[in-house]
Amino acid sequence: MGRSDSSLPLFRFAYIPEVKQRMEELADLAEEENWDYKYSTSEHTKPVLYNYVQFTFARVKVEGKIEYARDDKGENLACFNTGLVTDNQEPIFGLFSKNDTGRPEKWMLDGWARLGDALLNDFNQLPDLANYFEDPTELVFDSRLELRPDLDHIIDDNRKRFPEPFRSMGKYQLRIFLDGAIRSARERVRRNYKAAIPQYYRGRLQLLLPICLSNPRQADLALVVERHGDSFYRSATCLTLDQAFNNARLIAKPDQDWLQP
Repeated sequence: MGRSDSSLPLFRFAYIPEVKQRMEELADLAEEENWDYKYSTSEHTKPVLYNYVQFTFARVKVEGKIEYARDDKGENLACFNTGLVTDNQEPIFGLFSKNDTGRPEKWMLDGWARLGDALLNDFNQLPDLANYFEDPTELVFDSRLELRPDLDHIIDDNRKRFPEPFRSMGKYQLRIFLDGAIRSARERVRRNYKAAIPQYYRGRLQLLLPICLSNPRQADLALVVERHGDSFYRSATCLTLDQAFNNARLIAKPDQDWLQP
C-alpha cells in the first residue's frame, strides 16, 4: 500500500486489536467474496478486504459520516458504514468504543454489527455509505471522446508489471503491442460499456480498461484512463490485475467479465 499502517486514518482513529481476526470476522459476516489476491502475495490476511476497510473508513471520515452516541452507562460509542452487506442484504457497520488500554488512540474497534443488531440500539441515526462520485456519467466511458495514451510513460514506469515475454521486449516492439491492445480495449468498451470499470484513487474517479496482450479473452493489465472535461481521456499508467481489483472494489464489486479477484 506504500504507507505504514499507523499512517492510515483508521489506525490513527482507533486501536484495532487482533487485526487478522477482525478481518476474518468481517469476511464471515459479509456475503461471500474472494478477498485474496490472485496473482501476488500480501502480508495481510484477506488483503483486498483489508484495503477496502482502510480506504472506506478514510472516505467516510472525510465526508463526516461517522456517527457518535452514548450507551446507557454514558460511555462514548462510534460507528461507520462499511458498505458491505450480509447474505440477507443487511448493511454491516464497524463499531467503536472508548479505548481504555492506555494507547494513544481515542477509540477501539470492538467489531462488526448488522443493521438489526442490538449493539446498534444506542445510535438514533446510523451512518450513510461512502460516496465517490457526484456525476453518474463519470462511471461510463464516453467512446465519442479521444483517448490519448502516453505509451512511453506507461512502458518506462510500469515495465515490471507486464507479463513475460512482453516485459523483456525492446521498447519499440512493446509499444506496438501495447498500442494495438489499447485500440482493442477501446473497441471492446464501445461494444460493452461494462468493460470500463471505475476505480477511486487519491480522490479522483478513473476508469480501468482491459489490456489483453497475448489472449483476447484474458486481460494481462488494466489501463488507467482519466477524463479531461468533455474533450478527451488520457492514460499514463497501467496496473496489475490485483492492484486494479483493489482500487475498483472500493466503489462496487466489479463485473467479472475481465477483472476478477
